[in-house]
Amino acid sequence: MSTEPTQGTTAGSGGAAARRRLREAEIISATRRLFDERGVRDAQIEDIARAVGINRAIIYRHFTGKEELFSLTLVQYLDELRVALEDAAATTVEPRSQLVRLVEAFVGYGLAHPAFVDCAQSIMRRPGGDLLEEVSESAMYRLGQAIGGCLSVLTRTIESGAASGDFHVDDPALLANMLYASGLGTLQLGRVAMLVSEEAPGVPRISRVTAEQVRDHMVATALAATAGAPTTA
Repeated sequence: MSTEPTQGTTAGSGGAAARRRLREAEIISATRRLFDERGVRDAQIEDIARAVGINRAIIYRHFTGKEELFSLTLVQYLDELRVALEDAAATTVEPRSQLVRLVEAFVGYGLAHPAFVDCAQSIMRRPGGDLLEEVSESAMYRLGQAIGGCLSVLTRTIESGAASGDFHVDDPALLANMLYASGLGTLQLGRVAMLVSEEAPGVPRISRVTAEQVRDHMVATALAATAGAPTTA
């Protein structure tokens, strides 16, 4: 029996899968461009479809919804951030200096890509159960890989410092997650660039906060978090 129909079907299926991946990549790239140009809040599905030259209904054939599309767009940012972190970590092997370089790289990337901060925060604001209902398992896996890739660079530095005695940390992975989450909030302050205090009781005062202040605060916070008193048996 000839196997040509089977081969043709296989080839056709492979071609369709490749076209689907290409279209998904086009949609994600268009979403990324709109994020960078307008911000996350102003990026609408209609605008994304128009940028790709398709009907918005086609987007929903490729993604379960807006949350999944935004999650996979965040993966692009995170992949870039991971490279920036790896490059920063490679500049020194001394744990304390390495941690400083990592925080500086994180701040630099976040301030240069404000849409990354918005996108990451928009995903983190969703309860985990809700996000799992709105995002496919494969997309969540890709997002988890991207976040984990960034956090692993930081975790390795903290583990190295704990092993050398420079840091006193019981759970390096937990601390890496905490620094990432709190860092996103501090980066948002850097974007707003406004500091609120009291001129007098009940009288607010607005002053400027600089990128350097944000960076220095995040570096000091990270170093303080790793310098806790060593545990005793």
